Amino acid sequence: MKVPCGIDWAEKHHDVALVDSDGKLLARRRISDDVTGWQALVDLLADHGDHADEQIPVAIETSRGLLVSCLRATGRRVYAINPLAVARYRERHTVARSKSDHADAFTLANILRVDAAHHRPLPEDSELVQSIAVLARAQQDAVWNRQQLANQRRSLLREFFPAVLQAFQVKNVGLTSREARAVLTTAPTPTEAAKLTKARLRAALRRAGRQRNLDNRAEQLGAVLRQQHLHQLPMVEAALGHQARALLLQLDAACQAADDLAEATSQAFHQHPDAAIIVGFPGLADLTGARVLAEIGDDRARFADARALKAYAGSAPVTRASGRSTAVHHRKGKNQRLAAAGYVWAFASLRAPGPRAHYDHRRGAGDRHSSALRNTFNRMIGCLHHCLQTGELYD
Repeated sequence: MKVPCGIDWAEKHHDVALVDSDGKLLARRRISDDVTGWQALVDLLADHGDHADEQIPVAIETSRGLLVSCLRATGRRVYAINPLAVARYRERHTVARSKSDHADAFTLANILRVDAAHHRPLPEDSELVQSIAVLARAQQDAVWNRQQLANQRRSLLREFFPAVLQAFQVKNVGLTSREARAVLTTAPTPTEAAKLTKARLRAALRRAGRQRNLDNRAEQLGAVLRQQHLHQLPMVEAALGHQARALLLQLDAACQAADDLAEATSQAFHQHPDAAIIVGFPGLADLTGARVLAEIGDDRARFADARALKAYAGSAPVTRASGRSTAVHHRKGKNQRLAAAGYVWAFASLRAPGPRAHYDHRRGAGDRHSSALRNTFNRMIGCLHHCLQTGELYD
């Protein structure tokens, strides 16, 4: 690698450094985070031999942002180096713990000069799979945000409205359901809820989308809400009701965002040619399949083999051996989003005979539930790697 480039990125400007094969600084420049700065970067690279046939590779401490997107669009190799790794490289040359933006750019360039083979460039994913990644990650964030708001709301309702917790402890109906949100919008306090008539409860359930057993469900809710329960002081109860209503508005927005993003993710996912292979696996549907595709991408050269993909997903264990001591640990460094999707995938796949037999075998061997699920995910993602490489459907 004759002339590697290192970029220390920031919000308003970026520091650029280029070094030769001996580690000597060839050029340094601070560019702005706009079109003018981009043009300055392109000119700087061109002045040092960058052209279409032999592009200068770039090392940077992030895999996202407009700068990274523009660099990837040119077709050059872009290496996203972990900031912790950059800090360790910096300590090789100084013990004074000095640090500067230019020094970090210089360190990044030298990382490519000496250790490019030990770092992987960003994958050459298609534009479609990059858009799926944006939607799938946003939908996953919306689901996590929805659950966080639901937990806050449940904790609040336990302080002054235990009747509603009892009323919606029903299978497939929880506090995040449309029914619960409709009833709590109508009556956010236990005093108001106890005054709800059957007709008002029936109307709230109809607004929530229920079409069957309206009368029976309204009678059940009314009976629970009119039971005797402990109460806060009237003014305190009213204040807590206002707080519950505010949380309800946030929860409604989070639920709507999760539903809208789920629909957009599903539509984009089915446009990808790998969708048929992915949803053919037991336990994978539109959303979980889109999350898996978003994290592994469609660059077939990204992972050398199935073992590399398993390590990236965090399903493969880590062995630490020193002398006579050998220990096998759960992998901590991994793609957290893919690992989260893998847990759901493995759990849902237990209805199929193959994954269930493997899970039962691991449990029989002494694994805990989480370990057996992780091992099942390890096997399934290895099968997925094979099917994607060969174009075969899961059998």
